[in-house]
Amino acid sequence: MQGPRPVVLSGPSGAGKSTLLKKLLKDYENIFGFSVSHTTRQPRPGEVNGKDYHFVTREDMLKDVNAGEFIEHAEFSGNMYGTSKAAVQAVQAQNQICVLDVDMQGVKNIKKTDLNPIYISIQPPSLDVLEKRLRERQTETEESLQKRLKAAHVDLELSKEPGLFNLIIINDDLEVAYLTLKEILAEEIKKAQGPKKS
Repeated sequence: MQGPRPVVLSGPSGAGKSTLLKKLLKDYENIFGFSVSHTTRQPRPGEVNGKDYHFVTREDMLKDVNAGEFIEHAEFSGNMYGTSKAAVQAVQAQNQICVLDVDMQGVKNIKKTDLNPIYISIQPPSLDVLEKRLRERQTETEESLQKRLKAAHVDLELSKEPGLFNLIIINDDLEVAYLTLKEILAEEIKKAQGPKKS
């Protein structure tokens, strides 16, 4: 596929992926595009169908997964999440860098495709810092918080596999993490900006 390579961002909830992405999208308007993931979970307050997620039924999602329409999919806390081929192609068609925000299962699934993205893992400095960040959000029950921390521990262990990620960013200092992220994406950003008209 032509155009800039997609970017696969992974990392536990609370590591700062969303914050870093917001900065990228603000600084590079129209350069990055989000493949809008599908999910079978209910929308949270303020979430918009087709913008935050494609909210679908489990039946519809399973049908499309079985038809090979998904690059990756996973189940988390009883809900399915996934990235459709069409969602990525829609972004690439606009000569944008497609950003895929996926879990470790998703990373491993994408590795089996011909997508050829840049794999980046965003990680917290420690699980204690992660727990503190998640508690400060006040969006989790104690049970879901413990589930997230357990999943984060597994994620961080799995991410140590050699060659899985092109880059691991420890998000201890947001500005430093952001500069590191911009640096690895510089070449793709240039491609997406295209030839400058003089």
